[in-house]
Amino acid sequence: MPEYEFQELYVPRGVSRNAARQLLTDHAEYGHWELDRLRLYADGSRRVRLRRRIIRAVRTW
Repeated sequence: MPEYEFQELYVPRGVSRNAARQLLTDHAEYGHWELDRLRLYADGSRRVRLRRRIIRAVRTW
């Protein structure tokens, strides 16, 4: 079973949809994060949870 680390982001309601998309794209491209959960609130704010796999080195000898 793979292990993941998580990062929580809060995107306030004044941020446009394109700006939020660009923020998530940057995290995905440069930090190797993927979208785990996105919650959109009634006031327009968003809470985002990103995840990435933890790769552990295993001794071979």
